[in-house]
Amino acid sequence: MSEYKYLLVVRFALVNIVASALLVAAFLQGWLDGIFNAHLVELSVLIFLVFLYGLGLCGFKVFRHSNEMNAIKAGTPDANSRAGRYLAQVAGAEAESRSIQMMALRLKLTDGIVVVRQVANSLVLLGLIGTVIGFIIALSGVDPETATQVESVAAMVSTLINGMSVAMNTTLVGAVLYVWLSVNYGILTTGTVDLLVQIIGLGEDRARA
Repeated sequence: MSEYKYLLVVRFALVNIVASALLVAAFLQGWLDGIFNAHLVELSVLIFLVFLYGLGLCGFKVFRHSNEMNAIKAGTPDANSRAGRYLAQVAGAEAESRSIQMMALRLKLTDGIVVVRQVANSLVLLGLIGTVIGFIIALSGVDPETATQVESVAAMVSTLINGMSVAMNTTLVGAVLYVWLSVNYGILTTGTVDLLVQIIGLGEDRARA
């Protein structure tokens, strides 16, 4: 079964390799030029940096979960790991006490991954903030008093286009990266559930032994 030791990590890697390949392909096709050349591209860069933080955090937790599951399968969880601490707490405990420890472990594991979900949600929020900023920029160039003056129309149209490009690009970047990180969060959630089941299962096996 050694070939399945890092199945969770492999799933995480495959998803991000495919997503990265699609991103590179879009770049080579020139589909991202509008984003790079847009007004206030810094907003899109900020959203991407937040995404990278969330992705890195998710990857760290996936790798950590995978290592702990490997140790549990081998029957040798580290004493300082979450599995090791749980086993120490339930050793010789009654069923009711073990049930309480199970619930506590579930809360701890859930709390440990919720930050990734919060980062994913912040991507959408940042995209919406960029949308609002874009509309503010677009509307700031509209002056009803000079709208009939030919020499003022070009400036207003330019400001309007810049504002709309900010609004559309930040919304697109935030939405796409949200989906990307949410898929990874789904993998992390699955791994967390598997880890919880394995830790509790090992604890119950030792309690019955």
